[in-house]
Amino acid sequence: MQNILALDQGTTSSRAVLVGHDAKILGVAQHEFKQIYPNVGWVEHDPYDILTSQLSSAVEVLGKANIRPRDVIAIGITNQRETTIVWNRDTGKPIYNAIVWQDRRGAPLCEKLTRDGAEDTIRQKTGLLIDPYFSATKISWILDNVEGARAQAEQGKLAFGTVDSWLVWNLTSGKRHITDRTNASRTMLYNIVEDRWDADLLNMLNIPESMMPEVVWSSEIVGQVTTSLGLGSVQIAGIAGDQQSALFGQLCVSPGDAKNTYGTGCFLLQNIGNKFTLSQQRLITTLTCSPQKKLEYALEGSIFVGGAVVQWLRDNMRFFSSSPDVESVAASVKDTDGVVFVPAFTGLGAPHWDPYASGMIIGIQRSTQIGHIARAALESIAFQVADVLQAMNKDTRQPFRELRVDGGAASNDILMQFQADLLQIPVRRPAELETTALGAAYLAGLAVDFWSSTEEIAKVLGGDKLFEPQADRKEMEARQAKWQDAVKRAGGWNRTNA
Repeated sequence: MQNILALDQGTTSSRAVLVGHDAKILGVAQHEFKQIYPNVGWVEHDPYDILTSQLSSAVEVLGKANIRPRDVIAIGITNQRETTIVWNRDTGKPIYNAIVWQDRRGAPLCEKLTRDGAEDTIRQKTGLLIDPYFSATKISWILDNVEGARAQAEQGKLAFGTVDSWLVWNLTSGKRHITDRTNASRTMLYNIVEDRWDADLLNMLNIPESMMPEVVWSSEIVGQVTTSLGLGSVQIAGIAGDQQSALFGQLCVSPGDAKNTYGTGCFLLQNIGNKFTLSQQRLITTLTCSPQKKLEYALEGSIFVGGAVVQWLRDNMRFFSSSPDVESVAASVKDTDGVVFVPAFTGLGAPHWDPYASGMIIGIQRSTQIGHIARAALESIAFQVADVLQAMNKDTRQPFRELRVDGGAASNDILMQFQADLLQIPVRRPAELETTALGAAYLAGLAVDFWSSTEEIAKVLGGDKLFEPQADRKEMEARQAKWQDAVKRAGGWNRTNA
């Protein structure tokens, strides 16, 4: 029996997921890897940690499920977006660590671009706001700060890629230097209206076009895996940035369909169809996955710290030893006792876009316990999602009737119930939370006719769990006003440290 192998390369771990024809998950393997923090607001990964953790997971899941490589019909790849890797084309070696999407070192260059009046040009071409979140200023920083990098780039010796590009380059032994349109649309260099790398933007940031990968569709056969990797000679047939992959995994394929992923960050995306439309609420417009090979768009609100706040409580504060334990710790108290937690560890994303905001816990009293802080941390995720959803409602003028959710933190019932209470709409959680990996699997499977259509996939999916609002609306509005006050207090705190 044939299967699809999805490689889900995330911010803190690499996962490999085997998916059968019934869209059921047959096996999962996961390996975490080191996070590197060289400076305030800087976040890096070793590109070889990314690669080896992903390959190890892939080989491991085949062994665990007792599946031979020849039983895998195709591979789909989904990845942390915006994370930037630059490597030498001849040696295949990175010239610097991967600069992670959370990294804020590009803030001064972003301020210069804004002062120079580039914001409208960049928005009209890319759908993005000027922010160090995106890849462009990360590439510029590498070229300006790594010895010899700019000279090598101008000689055509360097390749840039988001994580999907790095994985495909290595999986194909350097034969393919590609990215898909969803990842390209996150670089602040790709014109999502004209469907090309934009020469004006590349010149503005002094980045040679020779560094850019070829851009492919999210669902098409793009290359064969090198047999020496223990994965046989399987075709790579699907590529998508993790949030677009999750949108597709939730089968949000019609305008108005929307989902929120609760991962390291939180990402709310709404399909808006084939017309490029700019947000009036400081959200961004991005490309979605299109098996039909047509340009299709989504509005997106990106939250930098979602589930990562739980990891922080686990690893930095040692409140508990395992992330799922946060639920029992939070359940040990009936509320936050007035504590508000703003997890702006790497600034604030949508709709605030403040790279200098700082993390803050306010409302601590003599009676404050670990449970209050844990509960406030969980609630901070829901508050941020509410900020984005309300902004999106204003943009589309079609208020959400429900919110589809996925990602690891969506398994937390306390968080999901509070989210429904805060939004005052139902929250729908699918039976299978691995929608990011499933999206990559669906894209690959459709490309090789493993499935004939999204309708065929929809027929075999399992049931959902619905969280209905239970709290008083006025109480929730008062809680959100308190949250907004805390966000303002956290704003701009790190400006003198940048």
